[in-house]
Amino acid sequence: MAAGRIPAAALGLREFMLRKKVLSLYRKILKTINQIPNDGDKQHLKNWARQEFKQNKNATNQDTIRMMLTHGNMQLQELEKMLQFAK
Repeated sequence: MAAGRIPAAALGLREFMLRKKVLSLYRKILKTINQIPNDGDKQHLKNWARQEFKQNKNATNQDTIRMMLTHGNMQLQELEKMLQFAK
């Protein structure tokens, strides 16, 4: 186990709720990406999303995680808007 990383079983309520929000955002992003008709763009964006979440998976500061969630939700909204324009 990486130093400073809390096992999922030992999370407090706040950490559990943040983890739930992060996983929910990740699923929403992947579902939105799956609506993209171009397979090349779809794969590129899936790789980008995975890389972003993996890069930040060891974050433990709750304020930082909340900030990243806000940023991720804004990016999801932009992606959804682009899909609406493409239709």
